[in-house]
Amino acid sequence: MLKISNIDISLDETNYQKVIANVLNMRLSQIRNVKLVKKAVDARRKNKVHFHCAFTFECDDEMEVIKQHPKSQLSIVKPYHYDKLTPTNQTIMIVGSGPAGLFCAYNLARSGQKVILVEQGKDVQSRKKDIDLFLETGKLDFSSNVQFGEGGAGTFSDGKLTTGIKDKRKQFVLETFVQFGAHDDILYDSKPHLGTDVLIDVVKNIREEIIRCGGQVLFETKFVDFIQKDHQLQDVVLLQNGQKMMMKVDRLVLAIGHSARDTYEMLYEKGLKMTQKPFAVGFRIEHAQDFINQHQYGRFYKHPSLKAADYKLAVHTSQGRGVYTFCMCPGGFVMNASSEKNQVCVNGMSNYLRDHRFGNSAILVTVDHQDFQDDHPLAGMYFQRELEQRAFDLGGQDYCVPIQRVEDYFDQKISTDKIETSLQRVKNADLNALFPEILNINLKEGLLLMNQKISGFACQATLLGVEARSSAPVRFERNEKMESSIKGIYPIGEGAGYAGGIMSSAIDGLKCSELLVKGE
Repeated sequence: MLKISNIDISLDETNYQKVIANVLNMRLSQIRNVKLVKKAVDARRKNKVHFHCAFTFECDDEMEVIKQHPKSQLSIVKPYHYDKLTPTNQTIMIVGSGPAGLFCAYNLARSGQKVILVEQGKDVQSRKKDIDLFLETGKLDFSSNVQFGEGGAGTFSDGKLTTGIKDKRKQFVLETFVQFGAHDDILYDSKPHLGTDVLIDVVKNIREEIIRCGGQVLFETKFVDFIQKDHQLQDVVLLQNGQKMMMKVDRLVLAIGHSARDTYEMLYEKGLKMTQKPFAVGFRIEHAQDFINQHQYGRFYKHPSLKAADYKLAVHTSQGRGVYTFCMCPGGFVMNASSEKNQVCVNGMSNYLRDHRFGNSAILVTVDHQDFQDDHPLAGMYFQRELEQRAFDLGGQDYCVPIQRVEDYFDQKISTDKIETSLQRVKNADLNALFPEILNINLKEGLLLMNQKISGFACQATLLGVEARSSAPVRFERNEKMESSIKGIYPIGEGAGYAGGIMSSAIDGLKCSELLVKGE
């Protein structure tokens, strides 16, 4: 099989066999089994928006075809296979069912390894009901919300699968998602995403496969303690139905996510080594999706072949701070992502079709120890809590989200009109009160610089706050075997400070699963 890359096609072209035949000057009948393997929108010239693609196909005398077309980007396709692991007689417990924990557990279970997956929240269908109730009424379940429950925080996001890391395991992650219900366009889209509505079913299906393979899944079961001897794990303490129970396991994988703050505190007290990690805080900014589409696609913005447009912006302020957009959700919703008492935070999500009339993104400014004003490893986490407490105070009771027009944020005044937004239960407030002045200065300068890149970006837009959980505020120490300072404990994923999204977290989980049984 051959692969041909860097092929530009029009937005209306669908006969890929004909495209390849024309490029290679071959008869149509010579090209067989064509498959699209990469597709990206090229909108650099607004008068000629098109797709940039790669295909695989079969033909006779493939090596001869390569020789005859030295200037075409042709290559032999090598089949991809991700082997199953060799199981051991050990019992492995994984805490947290986000992408890191889920893929670690799945890879172990499908290989016949004895694995127990522990999740403090509920199964994903029950979790969805709790989130809907919270968004409607403000009744927050502290263990079943946008942060906690089956699938982790990524389930109620845009479901992006983009990552900057190069790793052969990416293909296995994508194929696994498709196997369990994702649309197959994630296999070729240059910016693949799942969507919350699809992820809910995919996560459920992976969990059912883990159980079918002999794995055990415990919901509404919280990891609260562990017993160690001479820096070696001995037992794990769980809380289920108000009762503590002790379990003997050989390996403990911590895929706890970036919001398991009480677990962070417990692990710190127990001596698990961790350090501060810089992260970023800010708002969600929301625009009409049509505005984004028109800017990105020009006159083609209504073309049926084009999906809702996204953007990615990054600037540096005069004070040397980075201000950037994060997790842009085209045609999506701002989510009230609160998980702690009397604290409010936001995130974004999209369904697969991305067909809502608003688009949103985080606008973030980098923060580090100089902002935390403390060298304690958890100082960043306490800084997050302080911001979220202020957001709760601004929103009033029942976890309303404070909201403000961008121009009023600049003028430091509360917006007086009713603001249309994708989020239920909001309250007009002055978001300047959320941050120290130095952060407001940099966020405002960052917005103005972004407005130079997308004209109108800082106009007719809405800010919702606070976004404080873009990444983990700590990083656990771990060695080349991914083992922590206490033997037998393996911190992984975004919550451990080693990943930054669904794909990188899933890959971290796969790497850990391999190391857990290697050499045993």
